[in-house]
This record gives sequence, C-alpha cells and structure tokens, in this order.
Amino acid sequence: MSTDTEADVQPADDAGVLTKAYRSVSPRYQSHGNTEMDSIGWALFLGILVLLVPLLPFLLIVWVLERSVRALAAVRGRD
Repeated sequence: MSTDTEADVQPADDAGVLTKAYRSVSPRYQSHGNTEMDSIGWALFLGILVLLVPLLPFLLIVWVLERSVRALAAVRGRD
C-alpha cells in the first residue's frame, strides 16, 4: 500500500509543478561578482582584439572589391 496522499502525487500533465515544498537548513545564496572569470573574459577579448585589428584593413579591401564587382556585374547584366 502506498503512503502518498493525493496532494503529493503529481498528475502526468503537470510533471514540472512542485506540489510539496521543503524548508532548507542551508543559507540562501547571495549573488556576488566573479572577478576571476571577469578578468579571464577581458583577457580573451583583448587577445582576440589584438589578433583581429591588424586584419581589419584586409577585410575592408576584400569587402570593397566584392561590392564593386557586384555593382559592375549588375550594370553589365542590364545591357
């Protein structure tokens, strides 16, 4: 024989709904900053920035060439 009452049993369609809450003896979690991970994130960002900024002029040249080729192709297609 089961010891669960009807209030403790969850219906099949409400599988994620909490029906019985328990008090905890552990202290509540207080949010705080994580300085170590913040510094790692900034280091990664600056490292990527240092690597990609020298490539920016080349990317700009490729973008301008690509736009001009598309514009010329559109003009030739109308003739």
